[in-house]
This record gives sequence, structure tokens and C-alpha cells, in this order.
Amino acid sequence: MSKKDKMLEAFNFVIFGGDGDLAMRKIYPALFCRFAEQQIGGDFNIVVIIRDEMPIEPLLEKIKEQITVADKKIDFNSEVVADFISKITVILIKNHSIKTYQPLKNILQEHSNYQDVFYFSTPSSVFVEICDTLRESSIVNTTSKVVLEKPLGNSLASFEEINTQITKTFSEKQIYRIDHYLGKETVQNLMVLRFSNHLFERSWDSEHIDNVQITVAENLGVGTRGGYYDKSGALLDMVQNHLLQLLCLVAMEPPISVEADQMRNEKLKVLQSLRMLNAESVKTDTVRGQYTRGKINKTKVSSYLEDINKYASNTETFVALKAYVDNWRWKGVPFYLRTGKRLEQRYSEIVINFKSVKHNIFNPETTVPNNKLIIRLQPEERISIVQMTKIPGPGGYRYKPISLKLDYLDSFNERLPEAYERLLIDVLRGNQTLFMREDELRAAWTWIESITDNWKKIKQPIDLYEAGTTGPRDSVMSNGDTWEIHS
Repeated sequence: MSKKDKMLEAFNFVIFGGDGDLAMRKIYPALFCRFAEQQIGGDFNIVVIIRDEMPIEPLLEKIKEQITVADKKIDFNSEVVADFISKITVILIKNHSIKTYQPLKNILQEHSNYQDVFYFSTPSSVFVEICDTLRESSIVNTTSKVVLEKPLGNSLASFEEINTQITKTFSEKQIYRIDHYLGKETVQNLMVLRFSNHLFERSWDSEHIDNVQITVAENLGVGTRGGYYDKSGALLDMVQNHLLQLLCLVAMEPPISVEADQMRNEKLKVLQSLRMLNAESVKTDTVRGQYTRGKINKTKVSSYLEDINKYASNTETFVALKAYVDNWRWKGVPFYLRTGKRLEQRYSEIVINFKSVKHNIFNPETTVPNNKLIIRLQPEERISIVQMTKIPGPGGYRYKPISLKLDYLDSFNERLPEAYERLLIDVLRGNQTLFMREDELRAAWTWIESITDNWKKIKQPIDLYEAGTTGPRDSVMSNGDTWEIHS
């Protein structure tokens, strides 16, 4: 099949918040890379919606700068870049009304045979107002699609309110709730690893697995997101979406197929099987932390309070918790979830800790270290299997853990698309497999609120931790459970 055969149908891509950080760092580079690699043809328009008056040329230059540093493996031919930039139209919309949306409507009507994609790269607090105005302006049709960035609300009640209003404009089949972690190559490879390898699928249960650890660690602070972050914290910012989605992919039953609703049905069952926490279990099974001054790579960094310019805050920048999936496959297996800012190093990984062999024939008085499956999501993408191997030479059966590694960069010569590239192409294709359905989010919020409600009830304290460390109490939870860190 030629590259031309793979090109997608014509489209209008409308970005609300088109001058924001997310659009600059992720959306424009993703669209350009697909265009440069000829998966997107020449029949498309990008409509950038901005709220504040600004000169257009500097904005286009900024977009150009962002896309030309996106990926070293992309050939940034000046003609291709110029062609892409020529597809961009900037519209100023200071407030949401039928009158201010008229220029947008005019552009879309000029290309009425194109599919329309609306990307809400804005706070969820304005999702409803945008949707209402699109509907009242008769801009949305049955083929339109909308992409919603997280977080969708800050509680179950706010999610329900926002979702109800959005569905007055877009049907569930038109809504794409994006979580970029699901677009990562290693995350998708987890499905292939599990369901295409007899070795793993036959041992993927409580009989063979001791625990699962999922970590998303960041060495950066809150940066310019302090205003948003102080209202959410690590639990709502990361666990409610990213980490729970990773947990679902590890724990889900084999779907009938990889069709969107079959996949999402199985993820929903996992979320509905999560054991609710109570006032007692949040004491022993959760840790909240907040970073203080410290050093990252030998450079002094400020505290969270200094970063948000406040004297006090009860917002956690670190959370660790133990979760249980109460079903037949996972009964009794703890899932440890951890995320935090200003930690020692930046990495995201899933560690499957298998149980040790029942008897050590080489030294009956000791236990053989357990096998591990380590799925590293970032900064590099790789999969490692830790197994026991005999140490060469005389001296009897001496052994140590050795990792067998599948490194994507070493194993595949072709360029690996970024997560947003894959997800945006799926939106254009109409494939919702990697996007969250409303009942998934409802179940996730229900479980999260069993934590937040009980934190408030018992006034769960915040443990301070020095920036550049592994977290509060060296990441040892109050019940003695410890975390693993793999370099």
C-alpha cells in the first residue's frame, strides 16, 4: 500500500486554546509529523481559536518553531513546513456567542465536505459554554467530533454536570476523552504482550503474581500550572486518569476483540471491581506528601509553597496508595500506585512482581529472588524480564537476577510516533479504542471519592519530603510496604 493510499480523509481541525502550552508542545507537532510523513494529505485546515488579541505572525512563528524541534527523525523540509503553516487560520473569540462564532462557522461552511474535529485544549470549566455556543450557532453536525482534555471536572458531581451538558451537543460516539498515556507504544504493547504470549497469559493471576507496582515520577515542580494544581493535587491530576488507566490495562480480562467498546467494557469491569477505601484503610494504605526545598541534579530548587506563592496549602504533590481489584483473577493481589513531583528522577513504569519459586533447591534456607516484568514507559520505552541466571565459573550454583531487555530504539529502526500523533489519527479515523467512555470515568470518580472523602473525614496529614528524594518517608508506607525503583 502506498503512502497516498494511507492518507486520511479531509478535515477541519479546530483548536480552542490554540495559543496554549499543550497546543504548542503536543498538538501542532503531532499534526505536523503526520503531515510530514504523508499520512495526512493536503486537504485539511487548522483553525486556531485564541481569546486575547495578539499579532498573528509571531504566533505562527512560534508554532513553526515548535514543530521544527518536535522530532530529530523528521525531515523538516522548509517547503513542507511552509505548506503546513499555510493551512492555519487564527480566529479571535473573546467571548462565547453566536456573533463571535460566525467567522468560525464561515470557514467550516467553506469546506462543508470535510469532517470537523473540535479540540478543547482549555480548562473543563469552559467546556459547556463552548459546546452550547457551537450548538446554538448550528456549527455541529452528526459527523463532528470533539476531543476533551483531562481533567473532566474535579469530582463525581462536577463530572456528571459537565458530561450531561456536553452530551446535549455531542453524542457519546462523537466524544473522545483523551489520555495521552494510552497512546504510548509500550502501553499498547502491553496488550500484545499479555494476549499474544502464552507464557504470560497463563501466569497473569493471583496464583503467580505477588503484586503490581505502577509509578509515574516527575522531577519537575508544578511550574506555571500552580493555580490549577493547587485545586487538584496529585490524586486528581494523575491517579484518577493516567494511573487508573494503566491499572485497567494490566488487570482487564481478555476482550472479545480490540474493538472500542469491547476494550472499554473490560476496563469498566476492573474499575467497578476496585475495593473502596474507608476511614481505616486510607490511614494504612495511602500516603500524601508535599515537596520542600531540595536539589535536583545538584541544582537547588524551591518548595511547593514557594512555587505557588502561598504561605500554606493542604494540596498533595505526592500520593502513594495500595489498591485491590476484588475479582476472581486478582483477589488478594495489591496494586501499588505512586506518583509525585520533584522526585529524584523522571520515569514511568509498570512492574509485575511474580511470586518466588516455592522451594530453593540450591539453598533451602533462602528464597530465590522473584521474576519481574518491567515495562518502562518513559523517558525511554523498553520492556525487561528479570530472571535468575547462573553466574559463570566454578564454585557451585551461584545465581543472580539478569534482565532480558527489549529496547524499542535498538529493536526497531523506524521512527516511533509520539502518543499524541497516534491518538489524533485515531480521532480522525473514528477509532475510540484508546479513549475513555463516560461510564469508565464515572466508575473512576466513584473510587477516587472513597479516598478524598475519607481523607477529609480523618484529616489525613501531609508528609513533607525534600525535593530530589524518592518521596515522604523514603516512600515507605505506614504499613511497612516499600516501593521499588528501577534505573
